[in-house]
Amino acid sequence: MNKLQLQTRVPDELAGKRLDQVMALLIPEHSRSRIQTWIKSGNITVNNKILRQRDAVNLGDFINVNVEFTEIEQNKAENIPLDIIYQDDALIVINKPAGLVVHPGAGNPSHTLVNALLDFDKNLSLLPRAGVVHRLDKETTGIMGIARTLAAHTYLVDKLQRRDIKREYQTVVCGQVTSGGTIEKNIGRHPRHRIKMAVTTNGKAASTHYRIIKKFNHYTHLRVNLDTGRTHQIRVHMSHINHSVLGDPVYGKNNSLIKGINPEL
Repeated sequence: MNKLQLQTRVPDELAGKRLDQVMALLIPEHSRSRIQTWIKSGNITVNNKILRQRDAVNLGDFINVNVEFTEIEQNKAENIPLDIIYQDDALIVINKPAGLVVHPGAGNPSHTLVNALLDFDKNLSLLPRAGVVHRLDKETTGIMGIARTLAAHTYLVDKLQRRDIKREYQTVVCGQVTSGGTIEKNIGRHPRHRIKMAVTTNGKAASTHYRIIKKFNHYTHLRVNLDTGRTHQIRVHMSHINHSVLGDPVYGKNNSLIKGINPEL
């Protein structure tokens, strides 16, 4: 469905509330910011008048919603194979391979997951970032959930922000980690190398929990959970405590494998 049309009267329990608050309750499948944009653009009217989002509505006021969804995502569709492990009308779950960038950007204008998704389902062009609600680094492989509708997009973003959806990773780091722990250090842009991130006092709050799965000579297999989703968070935090991710070309200090390592590793 590429249109949203709704006509309703303000009920008793919502009389006197702000227009954006009322609409958030009437169409909870859409985000507050999206609703505010529709109010400003005149797609939501009260008694056929355009109001401000903070204006109060009265009992019996007639609210009309008339939204026609247009393309948001302007990137080009590309026939790139996807490893889809689940799909329905609202959601796609994929296994992202290492080497695939999630979003087009400087240095990666095409051949990304977004380009592949636009080819798989042209309706994803109506959603922010083609339905992608979280990201994985280029060389990280793992499960990603992709929204197929605006309602699903709002739901997934809200659940991620509330931390109702948990993200768990596994990684092998250099050195023997003595015990599990938590790293709570702000992450921001590196002060000298602008393509890198770093632990900085004025960065954004970041929290990483790690537990030991197995110790090897010179390396440790970890299970990692994130409370936040900063760029390169695991790689930056593990490097900060001198246990960089094995093979990390950006934050690793020595990517040469030790001779005679355990075959299981």
